[in-house]
Amino acid sequence: MAAVTATPPEPTDDDDELRAADGRVPGRRGRATRQKLLDQTAEMLQTTSYRELKVVDIARGAGTSPATFYQYFPDVEAAILVLSEELTLAGIAVSDRARGVWKGKAGYDTAASLVAGFLEFWEEYRSLLRVVELATLEGDQRFRSVRTRFTTKLTEALAEAIEGFRKDGKHPADLDPQATAGVLVSMLAHVAAHRYGFEFWGIRTDDTQRSMTRIVYTTVTGQRPPAGA
Repeated sequence: MAAVTATPPEPTDDDDELRAADGRVPGRRGRATRQKLLDQTAEMLQTTSYRELKVVDIARGAGTSPATFYQYFPDVEAAILVLSEELTLAGIAVSDRARGVWKGKAGYDTAASLVAGFLEFWEEYRSLLRVVELATLEGDQRFRSVRTRFTTKLTEALAEAIEGFRKDGKHPADLDPQATAGVLVSMLAHVAAHRYGFEFWGIRTDDTQRSMTRIVYTTVTGQRPPAGA
């Protein structure tokens, strides 16, 4: 009786994401090593400019060798791009907060939740976002794509809400919801990136957050914030 040969499973999307630089899909130990290298890269980005981040330092911190690093990533930027995937997913999750109710007190609560979520997101991924912003300004299309992916969803969600109020006559007919939403997202990103500068000049974070919430609510709805907000 002939032996039955099992057909190897087709590679999954997760396998493609984890595939090593040489094309192989790492096993459990290899995935653990890969994750240690990513964790070390993320940790070092908090105190080191990514321009000064060296493979040898990442590998040493992860308790392995540069040769092992290159098994998984062709360079430091490739490892940072992998880390940026988590950032992208977190940024997209924030956009869900913009799809809540925007009318009355509930609308103000939606604006407050969005602002708080955006500030929390920026704080958690500050070191990575610094790299994404700098590389985007320098014209690196890989990082520009990362930035576009997590800002586009939020822009679309806000534009949808603004369009609803424009149809209800709360905004001028010639208002462009997409442009208005883009301005709001840019404002959120700029303030989140410079919040510590605000604090240096004596502006309390609570006051900054309250101002951002009022601006977002008024811009989206075309109405003044509810009394007491």
